[in-house]
Amino acid sequence: MFHFLFEVPILSEPRVDFREDLKEWLDGASSVVVAGIGNEIRHDDFAGVKIAQDLQGKVSSKVHLIECETVPESFMDEIIELKPSHVLLIDAAILDLAAGEVRLFDAARVTNVPSITTHMLPLRVFCDYITQMAKTKLALLLIQPKDTDFGEGLTRELQAACEDVECALLKLLP
Repeated sequence: MFHFLFEVPILSEPRVDFREDLKEWLDGASSVVVAGIGNEIRHDDFAGVKIAQDLQGKVSSKVHLIECETVPESFMDEIIELKPSHVLLIDAAILDLAAGEVRLFDAARVTNVPSITTHMLPLRVFCDYITQMAKTKLALLLIQPKDTDFGEGLTRELQAACEDVECALLKLLP
């Protein structure tokens, strides 16, 4: 099963520096699920999972890291059982930005968009279900990929973006 990138129309610009949006969004967070989404054999599409992996052992017990790979819907019950105050999905997405640029989107802004995906559930249904069942805030931290062809390893731009995101999360997570 392959995870395909989706395009996100930017209706109103999130800030260029995702850190400020992330700081505001995480304000008041008591527990957070960070779910990395991506495909290890499609270069930059692996960014979300890579970030979740790199955070292992570096965050507090209030943060739950999940490596969803290409099947975030398989983790719905686990996320709901954790009863997090916030759920952050991290994934690569076509944003029409420079490779490695990162933006934070409220799930409601993104889930109205049809996406090309092989997930069993459309992204909209997944986000709506998690938000309603867990009574949580949900956002997507999306990274513009450079290369999503078959192959392993992130491009230089995406490696740098992943390190920036990891650093920001380490400072901002509860």
